[in-house]
Amino acid sequence: MTHRIVGFAGGLGRPSKTRALVAHAVTATTTAFGGTAGLHDLSDLQPSLGQAARLDELHPRAARIVQDLLAADALIVGSPVYKGSYTGLFKHLFDLIEPEALIGKPVLLLATGGGSRHALVIEHQLRPLFGFFEAQTLPTGIYAANADFTDGEPSSPVLLDRIQRAVGQFSSWLGPVRTTGPALLPA
Repeated sequence: MTHRIVGFAGGLGRPSKTRALVAHAVTATTTAFGGTAGLHDLSDLQPSLGQAARLDELHPRAARIVQDLLAADALIVGSPVYKGSYTGLFKHLFDLIEPEALIGKPVLLLATGGGSRHALVIEHQLRPLFGFFEAQTLPTGIYAANADFTDGEPSSPVLLDRIQRAVGQFSSWLGPVRTTGPALLPA
């Protein structure tokens, strides 16, 4: 069975540390379990997301992206921290999604911020949001500060180890980690 792993970064900026972190986790997951990958962010849903009051009001391209998120076998979702929480458009996207649409779906939660003072955003903001949807959030969440990146890419050994540990937690849904092929995380 081929798994579909979809990453979503809840920011508008490009380049984006959040997108880079999500992309890294998506690559690590497909390396570990095989399957196909998708990567999207809020920019991909514009301009129709901000104007939509219902999913059927999205531009067809944005609607296809939302369908990709909903149909995924596993999600990797991240948001930059903005005033202590996820971004407003990120929340608006999930406000448009039906409560039962994510029941049982495994989700790896990630967040990025300037420093460590926002590290609990995963536990205080993201986990409750996905708990409402009855999604199965992985026990390990990933928070990365500016110091965890080099040239916009995740680079801290502690961060990379945490990503590897979190990705392994998808095994209950995606099967055993592959033992052949490339290493889980590139050196």
